[in-house]
Amino acid sequence: MIPLRDANPTRRLPIVTIALIAACFAIWAYELGLLATGADALDAFVTKWGVVPSDVSAALDHGDFASTPIATLFTSQFLHGGWLHILGNMLYLWIFGNNVEDEFGRLRFLAFYLAGGAIAALTQVAITPASDIPTIGASGAIAAILGAYVVLYPRARITSLVFLGFFYQLIDVPAVLVLIFWFVLQLIDGLASLGMTDVTGGVAVFAHIGGFVFGVLVAFLVRTFGRRRTGGGLAADRQWPPATVG
Repeated sequence: MIPLRDANPTRRLPIVTIALIAACFAIWAYELGLLATGADALDAFVTKWGVVPSDVSAALDHGDFASTPIATLFTSQFLHGGWLHILGNMLYLWIFGNNVEDEFGRLRFLAFYLAGGAIAALTQVAITPASDIPTIGASGAIAAILGAYVVLYPRARITSLVFLGFFYQLIDVPAVLVLIFWFVLQLIDGLASLGMTDVTGGVAVFAHIGGFVFGVLVAFLVRTFGRRRTGGGLAADRQWPPATVG
C-alpha cells in the first residue's frame, strides 16, 4: 500500500515542509556530486555526517554533548542513500507534513520535525549501540509526522496504490488504517531483526518506531492541552466529518 495524496486541505502554504524538501534535494545533489568524484568521497561524507551509533554512544557516555557525533542526530536527517530512498521519503513528507505544519505552526513544526528525527536516531542507537554503520535519512523525522497525523486526522482520506498480485488499484483509505498498517510492519520488521548482526546496512526500523511513537505522544499532548482553534485544525478536524537508511 503506497499513499499518493490526501484529501485534507491546508489553510496556508506549508513553507517549512517545502523548505525541508528543498534542503534534502540540495544535499542529495551534493552527494551525487561527491559520488561523481569517487565512492570514497561520498563514504567519508556519510560517515562524518550520518549517525554512527558507536560514536554517539561514546559521546553520550563521556557527556560530550557539543560534539560532531551528537550533531549528526540532526545532520543525518538530510542525507539519503539512493533515489528510491529520497523520493519515497519526500513523497511521505509532502503528503503528511503540510497538514501537521498547518496544525502546529511553522516554527513549532520545524522544532518537532528535528526533535522527532533526533529521537528516532537515538532509538536506533539504543538498539545497536556498538554499530559502526552510519544511519542516514529523513525517515525517522517523517515517522514522527506520521504518528502526529494519525492522531490529528485519523479519518482523513488517503488515496493509496494497492497491489493485488500483478494488478493494482487506487483506493481511498482512512489515514488510521494506512498509518497503523505502516507502523505494524515496522514493528514486525523490528522484532524480526532483534539479535541479528547487521554488517551490510539496511533499514533502521527502530528509528521509524521511535519517531512514530514520539509523534503520537506529541500530538496527543497538543490535542489535550493545545489551544483549540476554529476554522480547521484540532477544533474542526476536516474529516470528522468535513547505509543503514531511515
